[in-house]
Amino acid sequence: MSDLQKYKNKRMAKDPEFWKDYDKKFETFKLGILLKQARVDAGMTQEQIANELQTTKSVISRMENHATDIRLSTLEKFTKVVGRHIHVALV
Repeated sequence: MSDLQKYKNKRMAKDPEFWKDYDKKFETFKLGILLKQARVDAGMTQEQIANELQTTKSVISRMENHATDIRLSTLEKFTKVVGRHIHVALV
């Protein structure tokens, strides 16, 4: 068992509400990290991305830090700007 799983089990025993929807929250966290990493790898700032997408820096920040309810079309535009593509899978 990994250290993360041990921590999760211990924390879940103390506070089950904390872990409610954990998997969903973790997936959105990972998406935000992937977006930020793609931007950084492209050598771009949030402001540059915002200008390309005709939006504001705060919108890009929210995408990277709270990646919830992002439209697929917005993700496609973001990834195109940073020279990547998006792959969607149903599993």
